[in-house]
Amino acid sequence: MHELSVCLSLLDQVERIAREHGADRVVRIVLRIGPLSGVEAPLLANAYPLAAAGTLAEHALLDIEPAPIRVLCRECGAETEALPNQLVCSNCGGWRTRLLSGDEMLLANLELRIPDAASAQGLSSSTSIS
Repeated sequence: MHELSVCLSLLDQVERIAREHGADRVVRIVLRIGPLSGVEAPLLANAYPLAAAGTLAEHALLDIEPAPIRVLCRECGAETEALPNQLVCSNCGGWRTRLLSGDEMLLANLELRIPDAASAQGLSSSTSIS
């Protein structure tokens, strides 16, 4: 299951960002995954608890948002959505298109808990990193 190795790499990146910002915990991770990325979102979600164990993101909420497949038509110039098995222009039906999105796995947002004077007094604060 390559989603576990993808998850481990993702968490390495998340922990690096969290430490750079002085966070003591990752509260929420938002991923944007396209259907052509080669990553199965349900399998990634299943692998996440195992990969996150013992990390700053162990108790973080993992939100996975689908990324649309978008193409640019080389015939009419339109930017439209397309289907995974049919990368044609929705405007003119042209097949000469260039893929703009849908093949990515993007770390879209992180919500971190960063200790400060407020948290020293028993209050909590969180910061969102996009």
